[in-house]
Amino acid sequence: MSRARPFHLTLIHPCVGRRAGMKGYIRTWQMEPVPAAMLAALTPPGVEKRFFDDRLEPIAYDAPTDLVAISVETYTARRAYQIASEYRRRGVPVVMGGFHATLCPEEVGRYCESLVIGEAERTFPELIDDYRHGRPQKVYRAEGRPALTVTPDRSIFAGKRYLGIRLVEFARGCRFKCDFCAITAFFGASQSHRPIERVLEELARVRRRGQMVFFIDDNLVSNLAAAKALMRALIPLKLRWVSQASINVAFDEEALELMRRSGCQGVLVGFESLEPAGLAEMNKRFNLMHGGPRQALANFRRHGIRIYGTFIFGYDADTAATIDATVRFAQEEGLYIAAFNHITPFPGTPLEARLREAGRLRFERWWLDDAYRYNMVPFHPKGMSAEALEHHCVQARRRFYAWRSILARGRQRVNRATLYMMANFVAINALHQWDIEGRNGLPLGDATFRGELLEAAS
Repeated sequence: MSRARPFHLTLIHPCVGRRAGMKGYIRTWQMEPVPAAMLAALTPPGVEKRFFDDRLEPIAYDAPTDLVAISVETYTARRAYQIASEYRRRGVPVVMGGFHATLCPEEVGRYCESLVIGEAERTFPELIDDYRHGRPQKVYRAEGRPALTVTPDRSIFAGKRYLGIRLVEFARGCRFKCDFCAITAFFGASQSHRPIERVLEELARVRRRGQMVFFIDDNLVSNLAAAKALMRALIPLKLRWVSQASINVAFDEEALELMRRSGCQGVLVGFESLEPAGLAEMNKRFNLMHGGPRQALANFRRHGIRIYGTFIFGYDADTAATIDATVRFAQEEGLYIAAFNHITPFPGTPLEARLREAGRLRFERWWLDDAYRYNMVPFHPKGMSAEALEHHCVQARRRFYAWRSILARGRQRVNRATLYMMANFVAINALHQWDIEGRNGLPLGDATFRGELLEAAS
């Protein structure tokens, strides 16, 4: 007697957007999509998996499959619905989860057969089992925070050309309550951690000689005691690593010393604003503690730690002059790289609720609006027009990533401390320079998509 055909699962990572005739995708956005690898790891045995990364390759819509799973972020929602519609026209059911599915469940639920709300560790294996046995549910809702014991299944990345940096997770979530942050809205200002031994096991398996490791934690040092324990365990490995951290770590000498000894090459720090009024409005007054950004940067440099500084504009205290002063600050301080973005009202955040109540949103749902383009300001700022804010943000990037600025910042001792980091400095700054125009005005979703978005039957 022949065995039953195995169940086929297709995992999709959607792109943010694509212009008609676009030859290549934004290179700085081509990192390994760890959420897809996590879903692959959570898939029960006996299920055959296939993975398409929409940023890198065409999707084979007609390849046989029993179920499609898509992790949705707000910026990828429009493209996710396009992809789902292509499969659902072919009679293939689609399940969606991720940040946007949790923050906008009614919207996302219209474009899929099943919806995963919250973290997927407990619910995704149950969902797959239900589909294999013909009893799917519309909503799978996670209760509480799961134990982070699953290691991503990177076998799905074979043959795909990602940036040469390895992504590993230690902590998920952040305890701070920043006004603009969708991470806080999703996790409820909480953080959970993987067991350190699991992280070490994963590093031993995936690490390649000389390769940089990126701990993708939303805020590695949100729980400083846990972060220090990880760093102590990393010291014998002689890693090179980078991550994301809040400014408070710059004023803890033990933490800075552990970062240096464990191989930290740099961290992304959300300075966000140099204006006290703006920081108060976004609930980040703590950024001014102990001397604020300048003292923090001096402390980081003293320990050989390079900084990717992020800044956001559009709060009521911001003007063209404050944006100009911020760019000069970033150049004078010799930041390794930096981001200059307008604030974005993500659904579920206090910022979005406040702007909506004040009637300051330009779009009902900017991420689905045909008129919206990447870098467009989707609200009415107070200190300037939306178009002016957009212009100033783009100009800030152009100034910071001009070759004159790159060469000046390259003279900062911490940026040229080793030949390896100097080479990386030039390469990553050149990539960011190239991507300024590539991102600007990018449509959300695929501009060549001509069908209608197919909604699920109610």
